[in-house]
Amino acid sequence: MASIIIKNLSLSFDTQRIKSNSFKDLFDRTISREPRQEKKILSNISLNIVAGDRLGIIGHNGAGKSTLLKSICNIYEHYSGSLKIDGNIAPLLEVGAGFIPELTGRENITLYCAILGLKKNDVNELEEEIIHFSGLSDSIDQPVKYYSTGMYMRLAFTIATSIKPEILILDEVFSGGDQNFIKKGKERLRQLMDKAGIVIMVSHDLLTLSNNCNRVILMKNGSIMEDGPTEKIIALYKSEAA
Repeated sequence: MASIIIKNLSLSFDTQRIKSNSFKDLFDRTISREPRQEKKILSNISLNIVAGDRLGIIGHNGAGKSTLLKSICNIYEHYSGSLKIDGNIAPLLEVGAGFIPELTGRENITLYCAILGLKKNDVNELEEEIIHFSGLSDSIDQPVKYYSTGMYMRLAFTIATSIKPEILILDEVFSGGDQNFIKKGKERLRQLMDKAGIVIMVSHDLLTLSNNCNRVILMKNGSIMEDGPTEKIIALYKSEAA
């Protein structure tokens, strides 16, 4: 059974590295021995998520929502506390973030599927279905650096939703793309959510959360402020925003 157990998870970033990662600036900071300036992004997060949970995460920009998702997906690994995950994860975060611009769409399918843990035989079986659903057959052998944002999203979304995960992680999935694709993409996503053991989603669309989640957490300044039934937490969020 899929499960996620998080205990006292905290995460800080070096604000100097966030500010600039140019070689010159990194070299200057090293020579000057400039002290690290830590900014805490997540603070003592504890969650117990079990099979059957459809968990929504809300909060204003900068609350730590996306950072929490990336920590669960092991994109951010240097944290304190503990994070135990049972089940394979399909992350739909910054779609297309794993693409290499110089590679073609077809080559990036192979790469992206490998990142998601698919074997070569599985990729070969899925490739044509991915190309067909994404509607990119005319562009699939072009380097993705020539793709529009919508084309990026269509390809990455289709690849990520081609596997059958036990844990599905979603972060504002449909931020670009044409309306026809969004419509059929939402139906594909609904089917995937029905099959997943756990679904965790970040969205500013409260209606989407209301329709799909049985539980919501409200985050503020990197901490969980409230955790409870969807309608109760959404109502609280709306009252604070009023």
